[in-house]
Formats: sequence, structure tokens, C-alpha cells
Amino acid sequence: MSAYRSLRSWSLVLVAAVGLGGLTACGSAGDPGGTSATGVISVVAAENTWGSLAAQLGGDKVEVASIIDSPDADPHDYEPTAADGRHVAAADLVIINGIGYDTWATKLVAATGGSGPKVLTVGDVVGLHEGDNPHQWYSPVSVSRVLDRITAEYAAIDPADASYFEQRRHDLETGPLHGYNAELTAIRGTYAGTPVGASESIFTPMASYLGLDLLTPSRFLTAISEGTDPSAGDKTTIDRQIVTKAIKVYVYNSQNATPDVQAQVSAARKQGIPVVTITETLTPAGASFEQWQTRQLTELAAALKQATGR
Repeated sequence: MSAYRSLRSWSLVLVAAVGLGGLTACGSAGDPGGTSATGVISVVAAENTWGSLAAQLGGDKVEVASIIDSPDADPHDYEPTAADGRHVAAADLVIINGIGYDTWATKLVAATGGSGPKVLTVGDVVGLHEGDNPHQWYSPVSVSRVLDRITAEYAAIDPADASYFEQRRHDLETGPLHGYNAELTAIRGTYAGTPVGASESIFTPMASYLGLDLLTPSRFLTAISEGTDPSAGDKTTIDRQIVTKAIKVYVYNSQNATPDVQAQVSAARKQGIPVVTITETLTPAGASFEQWQTRQLTELAAALKQATGR
């Protein structure tokens, strides 16, 4: 993982986050009924992957701002601004991924002190810790659990509208997420057991859920995700899998295309192995979680069909 800004720069951000010059938090962990002066719950999400879902769950009772909201931003080594600190301190609820993925967001929350916002950490919700796979928005099981927890947090902050949030949760599942869930079911039912390759561990949770046989060495997947050098042995194994067409489809994160990954993509295409592109954040800009994920799943299904004839 990339190094973060210097200690001196971090100190400036933390001071700015705490010294807000009259800005006060809209709610606090000790005030379960606290909302902003407008009566709307103020939410800050570290990444728009979770922010998109939080906004849809909240409807007109919630305002959500995502710090990472551009396909060009790298959540691993994002450098927060003083404005980010002010937004976090003024929120009723902050949603961070955790699992070692966005430690900068954890530091922003810590800078608010004990009177800061309520915090929902995805890692805590799904029972994972630093060192585990942080890319849990690619796990449909984790996504469902996080949706349930966000709904519960909204109800705790605004008990009068608890039934509204429960209805929003139901409507999201049966409406916008219907196509996403249908695509998941179709791929798992048709292509479970199909051998595939991937560029990094971001695809591991999804491959596991779909029942795909991910042949890429796990050490290589982790190395690329964490920005370390993969071993020569693992690269040789992957090269052999591509040349012999042991994998039917290759999936890669275009936002983390290292020279090793680019070489594998080129080799796969040369061998006629379909290549599927996925991304770390919502793409294109402005897409919702379900639009982004459903498009990627549709492309994966098409590649699997091309490769297997099923």
C-alpha cells in the first residue's frame, strides 16, 4: 500500500479538522436522536462505493457526501484536506471501509475527539480486520450486511422515521438492486466451477460468491493489491496458465494496472482469452453502485459465455 503524507502535513489536517471555528457536529454518538438543524441526517462516506448505497437507503431523510467520488482518485493513498476534516466533524454518521483500506478516514474521525460523529466501519460489520481482504463491496454477502447496518444506524439516529428507512431498504433490494442480484444468480448458476484468472485480490470476494475457480496464486493477488513485488515463481505460474489456456477469462482492475498486469492482459488477449475490466471505485463518474456492478457482471457473463459456449 502506498505511503501516506508526512507527519507534519497530517498534523496540519488534524488541527484543521478539530479547530472548526464555530462549526459543530450535527449529531453525536451519545445523542441517538441527533440530526442536523434541517432535520436531515448528515452522512459522510469515505468512498462512494458505500456512499451511493447510503444515499439510496436514506432517501430525502439523509444527505450523503462521499470523499472519494472520482474514478481517478486512489482510496489507498488519498491525502485528506482540511475541508474533509470539517465535513467529518459536522456529520451525524461517517461510513468508512476499514480493514486497512482507508486509514486516513479513521484518522479524520479520531481527530474529532469523543464528541465526534457515529462511525460505521464496514470491517467491523462483516467481522474482518487489517490483513483481511478489504474489497468487501465485491462481496454480495457483505454488501447485504452493510445495508442492514446502515438502515439500523439511520433508525437509531432518527427513530421517528425508522419505518421509512426499513421501507427504503426493502425497496432498494426489490428495485434498483434487482438486476444486480439477478445477474449474480445467473452467473453462479451457469458458470460455477469455471477456471478464471485475476490481476489482484479485489476480485476474490466476487469470484468466491459466484463459485468461479480463481487459479491465480493468492500471493500474487495480494502483492498487486498492496503494491509490493510479486514473486517470479507466481508470475511464471500465471504465464503458464495463460499460454495453456488453463483459465477461461482474465479479470483485471484497470485502476491498478502495473507492468506485470499489463503484460498478463496482453498475453491473455493474444491467446484469445476474454479479458474483463473492473474498477475500484464507481465508474463512470455519477454511476450508482448497482449500475456500476451490474454492468461489470454483464460483461463478465458475456466473457464466460464466449469462453465456454454456455
